[in-house]
Amino acid sequence: MGKRSVISVVALAAVCLGVYTQMTIFVVPPMAATTDGMILVFPRLSKTEFLDSPDGICQREAGMVNGLCRRVTLGVVASKARIVARLPYSETLYRMAAPAR
Repeated sequence: MGKRSVISVVALAAVCLGVYTQMTIFVVPPMAATTDGMILVFPRLSKTEFLDSPDGICQREAGMVNGLCRRVTLGVVASKARIVARLPYSETLYRMAAPAR
C-alpha cells in the first residue's frame, strides 16, 4: 500500500468517525394521519444517538413507547435540531433504530 493510499484511508476513517460522533440519523416512523415517515439528519443533541428514533428515545428515557411520548419527542427534536437533510422513510433503518419489542 502506497503512502497516498494510507493517507486516504486515514482521512476517510477520520471523516466517518466525525460523522458518527457528531451527527444523528433520526428515523421518524409513519404515524396516524400526521406523516408518511421520514429520516432527518441533524447535529447530535444531548439525548440522541447516531441512529435513533422517537421510539428509541422514549424507551431509553421513559422505559416505554406510546403515542404521547412519540409526539413530545418529535416536538423537542423539531424545536432544537438544525436539520441538515430530510430523506424518505426506510423501514430497515427504523428497525435498526427502534428498540426491540
